[in-house]
Amino acid sequence: MPHEVAYGAVLTLKNRRTGGGYLHSHWHLYPEGVGARQQQVTTYTHKDENNRWIIKPYEDELDVDTIELVHHGDLVRLEHVPTGRNLHSHKEPAPITKKHLQVTGYGENGTGDPNDIWKIQIVNGKDGDIVTTVTAQLKLVHYLKHCVLTTTGKQLPTWAYEQQEVTCNPNVRDPYAIWNVEDNIFSRLPNVSFEVYASGFIERFLESHAVMLQGNAGLKPKEGEVTSRPWQWPINYRGQFFSGSNYRIYLLGNPIIWWGNLLFLFLFIFVFTLSSITRKRGYTSVKLKIFYDHYLGACKWLFFGWALHYIPFWAMGRVLYFHHYFPALLFNSMLSGVILDYFVGVLTQFIKEELKSSVYHWLIGLIMSSFIYSFYLFAPLSYGMSGPYAHDPNSTMHGLKWFDSWEF
Repeated sequence: MPHEVAYGAVLTLKNRRTGGGYLHSHWHLYPEGVGARQQQVTTYTHKDENNRWIIKPYEDELDVDTIELVHHGDLVRLEHVPTGRNLHSHKEPAPITKKHLQVTGYGENGTGDPNDIWKIQIVNGKDGDIVTTVTAQLKLVHYLKHCVLTTTGKQLPTWAYEQQEVTCNPNVRDPYAIWNVEDNIFSRLPNVSFEVYASGFIERFLESHAVMLQGNAGLKPKEGEVTSRPWQWPINYRGQFFSGSNYRIYLLGNPIIWWGNLLFLFLFIFVFTLSSITRKRGYTSVKLKIFYDHYLGACKWLFFGWALHYIPFWAMGRVLYFHHYFPALLFNSMLSGVILDYFVGVLTQFIKEELKSSVYHWLIGLIMSSFIYSFYLFAPLSYGMSGPYAHDPNSTMHGLKWFDSWEF
């Protein structure tokens, strides 16, 4: 692409906000009651023909015989290529952020009114500086309303296809009101290598991770989609359908393991608290001393791993699913194994020496058998159920629907 931007070039403008989208418009109008009923302007995070704008002088016609570059401080119009309407703002509130002004597409075939005029400013630029592709950080200040083109990052409703809100902010210091020219299509200027625009490894590394974090945080559920909340996961409150064909797959935790994990989690907290209090008071119990000396280190790290993979979800606003608990479940299961080994060992202390080994192995065998049997009972959830749903008395799964919230 050309390194410098000239009048008549077809541009795409990308917001500098981390994970920001392209300045975008389409044929659809704002609905009744949402500012002026003019063409919608949004940001869209994917490459699209509707992201293209022609940059033109604010009052003169384009001169096809000369090449005139765009400079810091120029007054310009931006005409949307597919629809021929100009980027426009006026004294109407924005769709979501009511303190900002609405931004629309207005006019016909590039002809509009004075509310289509914007002043280009290069961040830290001075008079005479040329607007460049990618490297120049730009602000577009509305000539009459003295507000700055920005994106709030807020998701618009379905009438705008859930794209992000674009507004004109009266606070011209808005840190998210910075744009880059990403595509610059102009055949009469020489192209330069993309290496001119390349950023360093560290900058790319940090930005890519910031984009992933922001994109992940902004995920919202689709209409009618079944989601869950963190409090539901440890108690196995409800599962999630993975398929609804003839063989239905339903993601649900094995109740014996799930509730056993919850029990052992509370037992760890109880034993840890009890052993800590007794040690502080100078009371020595052989059984609690065994826990403190041989089991506590492993238990603390496993409990920390469980908390680290579970508690942060309580603060997340993004869409959450049942499977988000699985990493925490792994740590909880390992913690359960350690606590189970401790309690089985404590119980065998009350058994005669010659019976200890037999009782220990019988207890472990009984516990493992319960796991295997519960897997056998609930295996159709994972391997595919057919026939009536479990609420039907004729269903083979009828007796296993222990909660109304289980939907299989």
